[in-house]
Amino acid sequence: MILDIVQIGDPVLRRKAHKITQIDRDIRLLAEDMVETLRDSGGVGLAAPQVGESIRMIVVEYPEDDSVEDSPKKTYKVINPEIIWRSEETVDGDEGCLSIPGYVGTVTRNESIKVKGLSVFGRPLKISASGWLARIFQHEIDHLEGICYIDRATAIYQPSEEKEDNSESADEAAADSAETPAAAPKAAAEAQPASPETQA
Repeated sequence: MILDIVQIGDPVLRRKAHKITQIDRDIRLLAEDMVETLRDSGGVGLAAPQVGESIRMIVVEYPEDDSVEDSPKKTYKVINPEIIWRSEETVDGDEGCLSIPGYVGTVTRNESIKVKGLSVFGRPLKISASGWLARIFQHEIDHLEGICYIDRATAIYQPSEEKEDNSESADEAAADSAETPAAAPKAAAEAQPASPETQA
């Protein structure tokens, strides 16, 4: 089932999500619905608060090898994800968000991370991620803390604009997107990089 995606301005996006203490059929069904919603939206990542559920679960779907055209995608469904290691190296990249349509922002993230969590069947997971996959996981885990990418962005702009000439300050654009989300043009998606055209 395709779920409604919560837009910026909804208080659920600013709450710290609750830890999941019981993994049952309802949680597994929600994870499946989140993946279906993610695919329908064209995004690469989705956190439970973005579908109105203030619980600590994310789904991510991204090519196994993003340097190979038509590389098969790998799907991650992670309960109670936690970043347990971050590289010292950081990189700037452009991110969009399904909950903030019409805008893209430049955000500094760790180049590589390690994540631990649980599968939808309660089995321990450990995931090592680098590059865009690491960025997607950081973006989605931020959502579980009530943090949106606009809080971290150094510049925010509309993808149709020339970034160099028309970028807004992060504070100005965050205010704009928070106050007038309906007026923003339809964005690409969630937690994907803006270039290449993938958002998370």
